Amino acid sequence: MISDADEPKEVFMSRFRLLTPDAQYPDDAQIERRTAGDQVDWNIFRERSPDNIPSDVLAKCDAMVVWHEMPVTRAVIAKLDRCRIIVRAGVGFDHIDLDAAAEAGIPVCNTPDYGTSEVADHAIALMLTMRRGIGSYHRNLMDSPQGGFDHARAPLLGRLRGKTFGVVGLGRIGIATALRAKAFGMRVVAYDPLVSRGTEIAAGVDRVDRIEDLLAQSDVVSLHCPLTRESHKMINAERLAAMQPHAILINTARGAIIDIDALIDALRNGTIAGAGIDVLPVEPPAPEDAIARAYANGQDPIVGERLFLTPHAAWSSPESVADARRLSVETAMQYLRDGRLRNLVNAPMQTRLRAAS
Repeated sequence: MISDADEPKEVFMSRFRLLTPDAQYPDDAQIERRTAGDQVDWNIFRERSPDNIPSDVLAKCDAMVVWHEMPVTRAVIAKLDRCRIIVRAGVGFDHIDLDAAAEAGIPVCNTPDYGTSEVADHAIALMLTMRRGIGSYHRNLMDSPQGGFDHARAPLLGRLRGKTFGVVGLGRIGIATALRAKAFGMRVVAYDPLVSRGTEIAAGVDRVDRIEDLLAQSDVVSLHCPLTRESHKMINAERLAAMQPHAILINTARGAIIDIDALIDALRNGTIAGAGIDVLPVEPPAPEDAIARAYANGQDPIVGERLFLTPHAAWSSPESVADARRLSVETAMQYLRDGRLRNLVNAPMQTRLRAAS
């Protein structure tokens, strides 16, 4: 006779509903569905505006996996009746209201362990595009394969070995970029007031305590810091004027770190020599934005010679996209199923304790 204790028990697993409001992939969440498993229902949108996400969809989701296209505002978070976690499929989270999420008791996590190599490679590629004249040669040869066949027609051409490469932000990507610059025989100097002392020793770079000191001595300045209140428009007209006139500026971090209008003026006035920009304060740029106007007719002399823009693509490769998709869903499901957090960027528990005290 088999007792009740010996009978196999049916295991019931809760179903979860996940929402991605601004998916950055063309398929029907194949990687996400495979990673999350069969006990998950999905709502997939490709919106930029939260107004286009139905309120009932927001109210019913157990987790949000967001990219960088749609702002997750306090008003959006107020509609998340069931949401237990927000995961950024990517690194930067300045478009998510962390305080509002914390007040609602919702942890916000990011996915920093993808795309590091791609972003570092892209920063170096922008440097090479200018310092080896690749962009200029291409533009001139497109105009005329005969007249453009001239090695001297590259205004930013120059030797890299022995020059100084300045890294603003000595995190994962900053270190990866610094190591690549060192491989070209460049001296690397870094500024980052947030990383612990000795990080520069581990990376084999020199450290400065003032960004002005980095700007004054660098032949190339590459930005790899997050967007915060302190870094917003950190590279402004005054800071651009502190750079050397032959220097180039590279930004693969966040667009609003640079005052774009000041940058365009600095390029036109010869304050700095060149800029390679992958990120903008508004993406894509509005037609009236200075950088959009420069690119609009293809005739502006700084474009393709001293200004190079890529479409927030530094992170992108098939491998990197797959990693971001998989890791972000793993992070969400780990918390929903096991209550374990990784890569937390806000403090919901502390907020709850303060509210209860």
